[in-house]
Amino acid sequence: MRRTAVRIGAGLLALALTSCTGTQNPPATSATSSAPAEPTATFNFGTPSMPLGLDPAVTSDSESYRVTRQVLEGLVGVDGSTGQPTPLLATEWKNSENGLNYDFTLRSKVLFHDGTPFDAAAVCANFNRWFTFPAALRQQAPGISFKGIFKAYSDEPVFSIFKDCTVVSADNVRINLTRPYTGLLQALTLPAFAMSSPTAMAAQNADVLDQPRNGQAMSAYAGHPVGTGPYVFTSWDKDKVILSSNKDYWGNRGQIATINFIPYDLAQTRQQALLDGKIDAYDFVTPGTFDELVKKGLPIIQRDPFSVMYVGINQAVAPLDKLEVRQAIELAIDKETLIRKFFIDNTAQASQFVPPKLSGFNNNAPALGYDPKKAKELLEKAGYKGEELKFYYPLNATRAYMPTPEKIYAEISRQLVAVGLNIKPVPVDWEDGYLQRVQSPGDHALHMLGWNGAYADADNFLGPLFGESRGEFGYADSDVLHRIERARGLPDGDARSTQYQGINASIAAAVPAVPIAFPISALALSDKVESYPASPVLNEVFTNVRLKP
Repeated sequence: MRRTAVRIGAGLLALALTSCTGTQNPPATSATSSAPAEPTATFNFGTPSMPLGLDPAVTSDSESYRVTRQVLEGLVGVDGSTGQPTPLLATEWKNSENGLNYDFTLRSKVLFHDGTPFDAAAVCANFNRWFTFPAALRQQAPGISFKGIFKAYSDEPVFSIFKDCTVVSADNVRINLTRPYTGLLQALTLPAFAMSSPTAMAAQNADVLDQPRNGQAMSAYAGHPVGTGPYVFTSWDKDKVILSSNKDYWGNRGQIATINFIPYDLAQTRQQALLDGKIDAYDFVTPGTFDELVKKGLPIIQRDPFSVMYVGINQAVAPLDKLEVRQAIELAIDKETLIRKFFIDNTAQASQFVPPKLSGFNNNAPALGYDPKKAKELLEKAGYKGEELKFYYPLNATRAYMPTPEKIYAEISRQLVAVGLNIKPVPVDWEDGYLQRVQSPGDHALHMLGWNGAYADADNFLGPLFGESRGEFGYADSDVLHRIERARGLPDGDARSTQYQGINASIAAAVPAVPIAFPISALALSDKVESYPASPVLNEVFTNVRLKP
């Protein structure tokens, strides 16, 4: 077993968060800190790729979120050790007995980086923007979190959970819902619901994605975000993203004055950059580099598993519309071998999409296991005639759920070919629109992807992936959709957990995708780092990094 310097506890995952109903009056966090009043340090962080855009409302990329978490803040934060919602731009909140109205008291005297006041009008400007996203933007940016959480936009209000946003006073705002949603507070901790300056969004046409960059369509605003966070966006070029400490920040400014996010496509180059002193930390350590880092005596921090890696199956592409073919694909994949070869020790096999420590995990979800002989029999039964299946996989990408995608693809492809499937490889660079291509309707028969959870609720996994009809899977079971919708409004407890367990079982039986693993991810640190705020949900703000004197 590999040794690690630090091990993050599992407390976050074990919690079934219950604080989203009833009255919430958490204590406001203090703006004072024992940290130096004026940060001076420079921190170089190695990332696996450039962000795909810095407007978190229209991207679901973890490297984009890594940057925007420093620049923009939401109403509600998340406690890294307990998983409970905590005050951020809202100092306290309460909800009505019927669960349809949430009142937030806002932190006063906070300014966006461009000097625009943060107030209730700014909050409503953000919510109204998300609710009224134009159809053209929605088509260009699949997987927008607003729809995943609130189900529909203003052009279909009858289907939307969000009703409207009301300015009660400058420091008080009310979010009104059309029906109860138990996980609202947890959902608001998502980076997608961070507050942007209304002035900056208007000036930079935030809803017009006419700026191509790294294969993505993004707005001018996505290249220069403006929030209230502890760091101000400085620049983004082909070599790095630079952030600077916000001199007017309302809270703890920490020790770091300048952050440089520097991309290194390969795990080996990230490792060498750390050993050469070019960077102070990097994500994500892979099994192939893990042992050498340990031998060098460098600290490694492991995160508890809070992501799932899967092989997506597009039922809109024949013959994947046949259950027997999808079952054959599942039976052909040897998850144990994949985990042993390509994932960090103690990574667990996945038979469903909800991690095992969350309420709603189903111990009895149907799993077909690994059986190549039965896979061949099912393909014959389904009348499979060797039709070509395009298998998309990303190049130059490392994610918490997918450490070495090229190698993982090669092994999965070999296993599928071994049972008689005709696989055509379609490699796509991550920064050349991979997410857009596999999450939209298209010719992708199979693809590799994953999901990293953002808060401890089964809905955070099942809702975004299967709570609506998606081009990614070509899967739309109306019964499952309705059951997810019902479960979201149930109060925390046995009935809600049982509902999600049943949903898990139904999804597993339909095989819209094959869950492979609940991976453990890890960071490597230089000797200058005393502590790093590792989080299973990747909520890692660099004001909490502590450097040695």
